[in-house]
Amino acid sequence: MSPSVYDAAGSQDSAAQADTPDVSAARTAQHNVVRELSRLAPTARELAELFAAAGCSLYIVGGSVRDALLGRLGGDLDFTTEARPERVRRLLEDWAETVWDTGIEFGTLGAYRHGVTVEITTFRADTYDRSSRNPEVVFGDSISGDLLRRDFTVNAMAVELSTGEFVDPHGGLRDAVEQRLDTPAPPEESFADDPLRMLRAARFAAQLGFEPTERVLDAMRRMAAEIERITPERVQAELSKLLCGRHPRRGVELLVDTGLADHVLPELPAMRLEIDEHHQHKDVYFHSLVVLDQAVDLERADDPDGEPDLVLRLAALLHDIGKPATRRFEPGGGVSFHHHEVVGAKMTRKRLRALRYSKEVVSDVSDLVYLHLRFHGYGEGNWTDSAVRRYVNDAGHLLPKLHKLVRADCTTRNKRKARALQRSYDDLEARIQRIAEEEDLARVRPDLDGNEIIRLLGIAPGPLVGQAWRHLKEVRLDQGPLERGDAVAELYRWARAQGIEPPQQ
Repeated sequence: MSPSVYDAAGSQDSAAQADTPDVSAARTAQHNVVRELSRLAPTARELAELFAAAGCSLYIVGGSVRDALLGRLGGDLDFTTEARPERVRRLLEDWAETVWDTGIEFGTLGAYRHGVTVEITTFRADTYDRSSRNPEVVFGDSISGDLLRRDFTVNAMAVELSTGEFVDPHGGLRDAVEQRLDTPAPPEESFADDPLRMLRAARFAAQLGFEPTERVLDAMRRMAAEIERITPERVQAELSKLLCGRHPRRGVELLVDTGLADHVLPELPAMRLEIDEHHQHKDVYFHSLVVLDQAVDLERADDPDGEPDLVLRLAALLHDIGKPATRRFEPGGGVSFHHHEVVGAKMTRKRLRALRYSKEVVSDVSDLVYLHLRFHGYGEGNWTDSAVRRYVNDAGHLLPKLHKLVRADCTTRNKRKARALQRSYDDLEARIQRIAEEEDLARVRPDLDGNEIIRLLGIAPGPLVGQAWRHLKEVRLDQGPLERGDAVAELYRWARAQGIEPPQQ
């Protein structure tokens, strides 16, 4: 990075302001930007020189400046310029290793060089029809106009690379230092232009730990229904980012408290069951937030550097959504939720499909919701090895996630009971490990395959082969591995019960 960037960032406030704590924090924040950008000096310097030689300004902008302030800048950088898209393309073609123009209708071109991905967008001054989210793309002529249209002040800062000018007309630096979310324009105007920005506010709270200002929260509450203008795919993308943030619980709380969840995930506020003076029971919504917290803690303890586990986090949040529909008040003041895991799995599948999640995510999350109660019969001490095998078999590839979900679900206030549940699950995991060492639990298969079944029974490929295979698998789950002779004898016994006489061997 050129020395002028260091000079500008270091001197912006010193000439005019006393060294108050706020100013000191701002100076430190600006130096963080410089330090982070300097890590990418070759790419940034080359781009600055390239555009300056062509008589064009080039600003690093938005989330890239915000993340540089926070010391979390990645390898994807966002830039903006007054140059129109075709001119940007010509400038990039001789510089970048790769150029792509999939976003050119919105004024954006992407490029890759030196291991860094950049996106360069022409200044925008869009207008919205406000009956849909679709903007009329209008190119602008100033950085100030471009920043005004952005979602939050912390995303409305820019650094001009060739001069080091730090552009912050809406106080984004101050808001970033104070961990506050506000909008450049009045929030009512910003959210009317694009209601998805309300979800983004909750997402940034989850990702960054920033808190929306009161005027932003008030606008979110009053305009929550506007989110229905947004497509399910875009809602799903924001929800996934929220749940994969460092503080997912806070993001979820904002969705519920502002009323946004009523429109995008109504099963969440429905879990806020009223507490009856005669029927005391824990609040299911609060319990689900605690389970989410504990699942995230277990996930990070297991793999501190791993990627967030979206499937586990969705399952933790939704595992009890079947409770409101199955709640029954019992004689004597008790409350039951019989089969809420079955109802909850169906509700989960329906909601995630509506949000356009992939088939794999829908299947995995709903299966975890269905399975999350299975363990609770184990502590009674009547599980056979067959029951343990079935637990492993039914969980399949989800077993590690199921372990975390079940442990996270042990939230009782009775500490002795909580310790007993954890000890029971410790015992179950140890038992699974022991059986796995004795048998191939990861691949529970019948002791005879389909080809052997066809040969031994003298039948053609077809449904009967599948029926025989499934029978042998059930025997395998019940009894563990069989010697070959015993497996053949069991196959013959089954066949004769079906009216099939095996050929003489």
